[in-house]
Amino acid sequence: MADIISLGEAISRHVNDGDCIALEGFTHLIPTAASHEIIRQGKQNLHLVRMTPDLAYDLLIGAGCARKLTFSWGGNPGVGSLHRLRDAVEKQWPNALEIDEHSHADLANAYVAGASGLPFALLRAYAGSDLPKVNPSIRFITCPFTGEKLAATPAVRPDVTVIHAQKADRKGNVLLWGILGVQKEAALAAKRCIVTVEEIVDDLNAPMNACVLPGWALSAVCHVPGGAHPSYAHGYYERDNRFYQAWDPIARDREAFSAWIDEYIRGTRDFSEFQQKIAEDK
Repeated sequence: MADIISLGEAISRHVNDGDCIALEGFTHLIPTAASHEIIRQGKQNLHLVRMTPDLAYDLLIGAGCARKLTFSWGGNPGVGSLHRLRDAVEKQWPNALEIDEHSHADLANAYVAGASGLPFALLRAYAGSDLPKVNPSIRFITCPFTGEKLAATPAVRPDVTVIHAQKADRKGNVLLWGILGVQKEAALAAKRCIVTVEEIVDDLNAPMNACVLPGWALSAVCHVPGGAHPSYAHGYYERDNRFYQAWDPIARDREAFSAWIDEYIRGTRDFSEFQQKIAEDK
């Protein structure tokens, strides 16, 4: 059953050094605040999983929190490369980063397999692709019924999944809507799940066919308004395009990046203080 606690307490309680951790969200509801708190608490040696690593993972990698990245695409959406990710892969700064690359369909199916309690994902894919040549975890099996050659990859079963959502009720049930990626599957595949939310309400008033995660499937719910910024939260605030653009020159330079996280993340107590400092400095 989900406890309604602060984000700092949730990260301290549920995220351990060496964990496999997935911070999921697709175009919006990206759990940025959680990535900041992981850095503040100095978590290390993490195996990061995410279908589309963006700024949140650039921060975690550049801060030295990660040892491995399982992903299917990575970049600063609409701007360019993730420079801290590139530096870690190409020049091992601040430390070496092992990469495990998959296709979108593969990784999405791997989450589904994990949520279903299955050992691997099965899909009709990778015909003509070079990815299986460089990723030994992509393998092929023969269907016992049709004789077809099918791709198989290990299920994704994170130690911890973190997502952001719009609402939770006081029992810890969570409602999210808008464009959904694999948040539901990532949450159900994990041993522990932390959800940050825009607001906590008495009644979710969930419409028919809404995505509701029950409190019994979650570990912690944390009230963090604005916790998806600079991505957007459908129904609450828009995407901060200027932040994504401003990130590029900061992330390109090691000293500029290190100074930024020291001032804005390690130098603030929580995401609320970070937001206040960013607003003042604008």
